[in-house]
Amino acid sequence: MIVVADASPINYLILIEKVEVLPVLFGRIVLPRAVQTELLDPFAPERVRAWALNIPAWVDVRASTRTSEPILEWLGRGEREAILIAEDIAADRFLVDEKQGRDEARRRGIQTIGTLAVLNAAADIGLLDLADTLARLQKTNFFLTAELIAQLLNKKS
Repeated sequence: MIVVADASPINYLILIEKVEVLPVLFGRIVLPRAVQTELLDPFAPERVRAWALNIPAWVDVRASTRTSEPILEWLGRGEREAILIAEDIAADRFLVDEKQGRDEARRRGIQTIGTLAVLNAAADIGLLDLADTLARLQKTNFFLTAELIAQLLNKKS
């Protein structure tokens, strides 16, 4: 399976120490060069910058061979490059949390998956405890309501 990742899911998975579920679930992850640059931003958390400086072997960092399309200019640089790469390599999924990026990817026929769906899939195969992981995610600035947590956990019971 070919998965292209945006910065937000990678950021949160690193912060909650669950980024290692990605190669188990998907094999290799394609990380756009622009996304790596975002993860290296001086304002990014130290743990995220350290990961982005020492990319694991299961991550393929690449730049898009195309220049951005005018219709994509309203998206962030990482999302733009990720969508173009996903199209170029016929990715199976685009790992993205932001609604605008998801909507544009879907409009172009690219299937999307977000952080919560990754965590749910990892819990399904016993890679993590979902309740504990969601509690860790709540300690970040990820938007997660009590209702959504209850909904996710009720599916597991």
